[in-house]
Amino acid sequence: MLHLRLIVPVDLRDAVLDRLDNCVGATHVVLLADAAVRPPGDVVLCDVARESADELLGDLRGLGLAERGSISAEDTALTVSAAADEAERLAPGEGADALVWEAVAEITHEESTLTAVYLAFLTVATMLAACGAVLDSSILIVGAMAVGPEFGPLAGLCVAAVQRRGRPALRSLNALVTGFAVAMVLTVGFSLLMDGLGLFTQAKFEAARPSTSFIWQPDAMSFVVAFLAGVAGLLSLTSSKAGALVGVAISVTTVPAAANAAVALAYGDYGQAWGSALQLALNLAGIVLAGVLTLLVQQGAWRWVLRR
Repeated sequence: MLHLRLIVPVDLRDAVLDRLDNCVGATHVVLLADAAVRPPGDVVLCDVARESADELLGDLRGLGLAERGSISAEDTALTVSAAADEAERLAPGEGADALVWEAVAEITHEESTLTAVYLAFLTVATMLAACGAVLDSSILIVGAMAVGPEFGPLAGLCVAAVQRRGRPALRSLNALVTGFAVAMVLTVGFSLLMDGLGLFTQAKFEAARPSTSFIWQPDAMSFVVAFLAGVAGLLSLTSSKAGALVGVAISVTTVPAAANAAVALAYGDYGQAWGSALQLALNLAGIVLAGVLTLLVQQGAWRWVLRR
């Protein structure tokens, strides 16, 4: 169930209550007349089954509630109520399959914005992966994958593409391109510093590295793994199973590929730099393609459920 808190201008009170009354998945409706101060109006509380949330939120937006009042939603961890059970029974489909566009768009907006914290995480992850590449340490590579925040902008790009929204797509692209560019430039400097300190050597980097050579030697499996990770990642976002994102993070080699390219550029090894860049491109393309297709299939399947 989702818990909604609405601030409703007085002249929209009847229309909002009517929408809630006609929504089969809505229950526990509470009206606090004139309780809101800024913006002024009533406070309306209710619970709604995830299966009915997207349509209800669309109706409330259509009334202008987002512009004149407010709409807040949060997941309820536990609801013990016969009325809630009945609302979920009457709502179409299953809650785990429901696609709540407002929630997905909000999550991806926060995760796909270029911020100092995002740049810091991506840079640290890339430097950590550089250490893993030079030392041929798969543990460090996996750690760098888990730290990297790049899936947020990738998911934001997928959502924007499906919704055909240009501005969010450009914001996500900016976070990806600028983020990787900054992280790689700083990692080049980091590699030169580590070399000067005697901690990195070109001999180590160009030696046989059986545990991490896949980073700069892409093949068809690189795209397949990225595609499957993209499917899992978008499903985790739309179903609110955020824990699955950890598995997605450690299954694709975006950050390690960027790190290996940066170290290769520092040492003038353009062969490895090109292979790493190709690996990075294949992973990004696979995730975006899979994410867009996953959202389209979910959207079509959910519309079919609603028509039934």
